[in-house]
Amino acid sequence: MLKHQQRLRLTLVCFVLLLSPALAQGQVQVPDTPAGKQFSAWLSAFNQGGDTLGQYLKNHFPSRGERASMDLEFSQRTGGFNLRKIEESSVTKIAAVVQERAGDQYARITLEVAPEAPYNIVHFQGVPIPAPADFAPPHLTEQQLISELRKKLATPSGSDSFSGAVLVAKDGKPVFAEAYGLADRDKKTPNTLKTRFHIGSMNKMFTAVAILQLAQAGKLDLNAHLGKYLTHYPNQDVASKVTIHQLLTHTGGTGDFFGPEFDKHRKELRTLNDYMVLFGSRGLAFEPGAKWEYSNYGYLLLGAVIEAVSGQTYYDYVREHIYLPAGMSATGSEPEDAPIPLLAVGYTKHGPKGPLADWTPNTDTLPYRGTSAGGGYSTVDDLLSFAQALQQNKLLNAKFTDLLTSAKVDTPTGSSYGYGFGQHTFNGTRCFGHNGGAPGMNGDLEICPAAGYVVTALANIDPPAADRISQFVLNRLPAK
Repeated sequence: MLKHQQRLRLTLVCFVLLLSPALAQGQVQVPDTPAGKQFSAWLSAFNQGGDTLGQYLKNHFPSRGERASMDLEFSQRTGGFNLRKIEESSVTKIAAVVQERAGDQYARITLEVAPEAPYNIVHFQGVPIPAPADFAPPHLTEQQLISELRKKLATPSGSDSFSGAVLVAKDGKPVFAEAYGLADRDKKTPNTLKTRFHIGSMNKMFTAVAILQLAQAGKLDLNAHLGKYLTHYPNQDVASKVTIHQLLTHTGGTGDFFGPEFDKHRKELRTLNDYMVLFGSRGLAFEPGAKWEYSNYGYLLLGAVIEAVSGQTYYDYVREHIYLPAGMSATGSEPEDAPIPLLAVGYTKHGPKGPLADWTPNTDTLPYRGTSAGGGYSTVDDLLSFAQALQQNKLLNAKFTDLLTSAKVDTPTGSSYGYGFGQHTFNGTRCFGHNGGAPGMNGDLEICPAAGYVVTALANIDPPAADRISQFVLNRLPAK
């Protein structure tokens, strides 16, 4: 966590409100309006972080109090924002494009203030967006890219911005594969390319492939309702309205399972059925198909469907039908108390009450074992093998592979989503894949068919450590 001189910084924040916004933000002209001035003040406080940001939120955005600790962590993760341009402005509203100082990620910040002094913030939204074309980094040759990537990774690993492994492959052959940092800080065990890392929601790719395998075999109808396969599901409204397609695309309104109830029963939830017993009686968050909203519970239900249709446990099914055919010998979702060779310890700075001063093992945040929604483990080599098997139609035929990976629904972040695979365009290059993140773990796999590249990064520290590295590579891939 960045440390600050509380009184001095607070004075500076207040002073920003009196400055010409153009002077406060350098070359980008911020409108001299109540919304513009408040935006300048918020950005200055966010970039300073720590107590300065906390005090600013208390004074000018009191309704944000419950999320203040999240804002403090976000400030630390991004290194702050640089203002790139103003997209919309009125007396009480402003929308701006910003870029995180620590990486390539852009976001659109929309801020609204009350119509009267002291013009406190009444609405705030930050949404990640693709890099605007006018700010896109230059494409590099493969040799230049590898050189720049090596430079970028050399410094961050020493400053705890990255700890993990990175692999870049062209036409199936690795052109860059290196590991950084420590898999176990107490034992001083280094990360290697054989180290297994927790992959979080990247498991959703395997779950989606399994569902489409069953559909390809004629054992499952993607347009059928959940209740056709989970005949005793507790909430019949959910069972009779939500389709398999909607679960795959996060449009079913099935919500999440992380929260107080999960925390309370974390170690008791040992099977997919245990999750359904705990959460299966609740209703829908919205009418199925009405919108896109990321749903971990929806993918938990897909795992239960796989079990019901195949007659195998989810774990046995994906091992037999995905990991083995793809040659993924180091991937799985064994219970966390099982001895798993070469598994990295995850380290987090996320505490239950806010940012922690130093890295702490994430042991107390882990479930009993990973599920169809996420939480398993893998290696960069195994993920490359998965990408190759998928592209070579070893897991699905060509028709169903295209069905799996093609866009189905737009997301609020400006990308789109297929079946368990996000669809992204990085500086003109179309890719599909999935990331995963939780305290002490972060990973990303992106497959870019036309360019011929596969990029994967795995980290045993908090997000966005791996996302930031994969994005750096993807934004600079050689032009087609």
